[in-house]
Amino acid sequence: MNLRFLFFSTLLSAAFCAAPCAQAQAQTRVGEAVVIQNEVVRVAATATPISVGDSMLRDEIVRTGADSAARFVMADSTNLSLGPSATLKLDRTVFNDEHSYRDVAIRMTTGAFRFVTGHSEKTAYKITTPLATIGVRGTTLDILSRRGRSIVVLQDGAARVCTLSFQCVQLTQPGDTAIITSTGGKVGIAKSNTPPWTFAATCAASAGLCSINQYADASPAITPAVHDDGMLCGR
Repeated sequence: MNLRFLFFSTLLSAAFCAAPCAQAQAQTRVGEAVVIQNEVVRVAATATPISVGDSMLRDEIVRTGADSAARFVMADSTNLSLGPSATLKLDRTVFNDEHSYRDVAIRMTTGAFRFVTGHSEKTAYKITTPLATIGVRGTTLDILSRRGRSIVVLQDGAARVCTLSFQCVQLTQPGDTAIITSTGGKVGIAKSNTPPWTFAATCAASAGLCSINQYADASPAITPAVHDDGMLCGR
């Protein structure tokens, strides 16, 4: 076979694979908006408003405005609640089957959040803030991410919270709190059983924000795309 023909055929095949692969990634549905209060948008080239019933897509950034809030139910029935002026990114989601993830990475950049695990294996969840990484085990967590400070409060279950330099604390009892601070370039972590903050006041301000839905109840007519096994597109 002519080597030049083989080379260009390989390039052409790769190009045809890459385009639908990227499109499939961009359009993979991973959850649904069930509570939207005031200004909630997905951030891409432009900010697009999100309404109740809209899909949550893989690899997208979601942002709430001031006096705004949102709750999303993911395909494995994980519930994610966002308070005002919060930014969240789904860095990665790889389906294990129709209603669970093999790997899901959630980055809580700024703001207040409540996270309730769904049906996936607990090792599948990877939650980060700019200062911390959080491992969960059957957990309800309140998470506050601010410039130079992150607070993680355990409401139920257990969690391990670490700085990016692998200083870690274990949260095992309701009310256990990890406080991560960055001062002068030095990051430290401390554990307390007296939380300086919880998501409870945010829950009280928005009806339904802290309710828990199963994905099937939240969106009976929507089935997430599961044909992507995380390998075809280099994941």
